[in-house]
Amino acid sequence: MTRTHGETEREARPWHRFYSENTPRKLAYTPTSWTAEMTRAFTRFEAQPALEYYGQTWTFGALRDDVAMAAAAFRSFGIEKGDRVALHLPNCPWHPIFFYGALAAGAVVTHLSPLDAGQEIAHKLTDSGARLVISLTTPELAHPFKSLLAARMATGQVAHLVQCPDAISGDGRECPVLPGAQPVEDFLAGHAGAPFAPVACAPEDIALLQYTGGTTGLPKAAILTHANLCAAVEMFHAFSQDEPSAAPGQRSLVYSPLFHIMGLVTALMKRTKEGGIIHLRLRFDADAAVEEIARHKIASFGGVPTSWIAILQAKGVTADKLSSLTFASSGGAPMPAEVRRRVRVLTGLDVRGGWGMTETAAAGTLIPRDAGKDKLASIGVPIPGVDMKVVDVEDAGRDLPPGETGEIAIRGPNVTCGYWAKPEETAASFHDGWLLTGDVGYMDADGFFYLVDRKKDLILSGGFNVYPLVIETAVHQHPDVAEAMAIGVPDDYRGESAKVFVTLNAGAARFTLSQLHAFLADKLGRHEMPRHLEFRDALPHTAVGKADRKALRAEELGT
Repeated sequence: MTRTHGETEREARPWHRFYSENTPRKLAYTPTSWTAEMTRAFTRFEAQPALEYYGQTWTFGALRDDVAMAAAAFRSFGIEKGDRVALHLPNCPWHPIFFYGALAAGAVVTHLSPLDAGQEIAHKLTDSGARLVISLTTPELAHPFKSLLAARMATGQVAHLVQCPDAISGDGRECPVLPGAQPVEDFLAGHAGAPFAPVACAPEDIALLQYTGGTTGLPKAAILTHANLCAAVEMFHAFSQDEPSAAPGQRSLVYSPLFHIMGLVTALMKRTKEGGIIHLRLRFDADAAVEEIARHKIASFGGVPTSWIAILQAKGVTADKLSSLTFASSGGAPMPAEVRRRVRVLTGLDVRGGWGMTETAAAGTLIPRDAGKDKLASIGVPIPGVDMKVVDVEDAGRDLPPGETGEIAIRGPNVTCGYWAKPEETAASFHDGWLLTGDVGYMDADGFFYLVDRKKDLILSGGFNVYPLVIETAVHQHPDVAEAMAIGVPDDYRGESAKVFVTLNAGAARFTLSQLHAFLADKLGRHEMPRHLEFRDALPHTAVGKADRKALRAEELGT
């Protein structure tokens, strides 16, 4: 049955007038499974290039054959529909092969970050009940598994481990298979040439258990069904279908981790559906990215704000080398206005931001093509099929009017039904069918949403709510600043005060806190002024490149 999403009992949304002519105001969406979607893509684009990885290439047909081989190996191992399979893989071809292969076998995938510590891996494997782990044979990935295996061998709870070779990840170093692990060639042996025959999956079947932060300090898994993932892909496609970069055969350079929800849905699954060519890279390098864009005539490039900061500082970067780009995007965190301005000067493109969560399969808001410069500081408007509003932080039942700051709430066919084996956290995260995101922000009269901060990052200073993002955005406008992060530190008088950490552009000289205050005088209120300033050579980031205030706070406060 075809359903429409985006307008329910509420009236037409103010943001609809900013949609392009071909963007649907309502999403006509028939719930389906990703196995059905990828089958259509493999058939439609069979002879076209699908994936390139440091010179290795796959057509859609070749990728389908490898996925069929992986699915057959899973079934031979004994993986049945609904069984969990864990992928402990960075960006490499093994990821799409085994991700699609696991879904084709009817399994549920859970991602382990390659940067997870052994304790985190143990928790995710135990919590998800994964029967099988696919990993790489690299020195970096071996360490957490050694500690995990040692602990689990003692109790007989070792999940079966398959290890895959990858010359790029190994970088020429010895990468032995761990004791007790199975080489991937043995796992796949006898399954080459297997027919592509995905297990029948219903839209409501679970496809992915994607871990995110938990209130107890342990990661919790958002339950994402086939329908959730397919809806998110369709939403992104519906919003961007007029973009030249979304056409079949267009090339995208992908550094965004596929084990992260944004990279998975927008860089891999969406481009598979659209017939795009994915140039997949292991880890981000700004100098290499500039050369890759020029060499491959890349049409689409996206990252996090720090990626663009690094591009601006890359060796040899010129407008000519980036001239093939027709779409530039940034996600993960709001982009400082000054960084956005510099990118536009270099490329002629407005960096199009957006917002989404693990719990929404990455889909949420995007900035329309003709939004206008005064809207670029926003996270954009809800995309087709998504409904959003702002509610009182203390009373989720009270909707707030445009301009008032509160907690952002969202609903749509992409939104998780809850957290795996966490009924209390699930109940606390929803109100009357709306997911309470934990993000603090507001909606303007045109329906554009703006983030102020995360509730948990609030600085309570002298009775005022101070948002680190507001401070960071202002400090980023300083011409000598490359990156800034702000956190709250103890203050005997105010309770907390803001401390800002800064990295400088190459060749720039340090400035004093007084000089910074003078620069910020027309940008911040007195209660928002940072009381402390520290220069650093680098600032901490998460595995996907987001500013890691939690790590910075732990370093500063020794927690």
